[in-house]
Amino acid sequence: MFNINQRGPLYDPDAVQPMRDELTYVGFQELTTPELIDEVLSANDNKTKFVFINSVCGCAAGSARPGATLALQHHVIPDQYLTAFAGQDRDAVDLLRNKFLSDYPPSSPSMALIKNGKVLFMLPRHHIEGRMPEEVAEILIQVFEAHCSNKGPSIPKEDYEKLVHAKMCGSKIPLREN
Repeated sequence: MFNINQRGPLYDPDAVQPMRDELTYVGFQELTTPELIDEVLSANDNKTKFVFINSVCGCAAGSARPGATLALQHHVIPDQYLTAFAGQDRDAVDLLRNKFLSDYPPSSPSMALIKNGKVLFMLPRHHIEGRMPEEVAEILIQVFEAHCSNKGPSIPKEDYEKLVHAKMCGSKIPLREN
């Protein structure tokens, strides 16, 4: 039986997989359910958690993902790097926005640094658009140096050099029929 209340992904999962893969390749943990979001981000464990809301947006995500992965090559990085995909992990992203990022308008892509459930830094889409990946990385590196103490990089340099970033321009990924 078809459940009209089910909120499946907006975009074809196969089409967005490369956008997920480039983050998980450098060590991002995917938080695909509200339960995972709540469990990981509610923990008062004094860990810095870099949260990336992934997106198909070509104009901002095309700099956001490469910028985030480059920043994780720095010698100081967060304790955890986490991601949920807007339009894919819809319920997880809703909880993330409503419970942890409620002081900020919904934005994807976007990035936040969270510690003990509190936002230390937020980089919304409108601060990513028009920036090159290196500029995004530099912003993040400054935040990491101010708030983090984990030793980087997230993966060895020789592995990072093999990373291929998903190149998509515009929103040409078809919406799924629900």
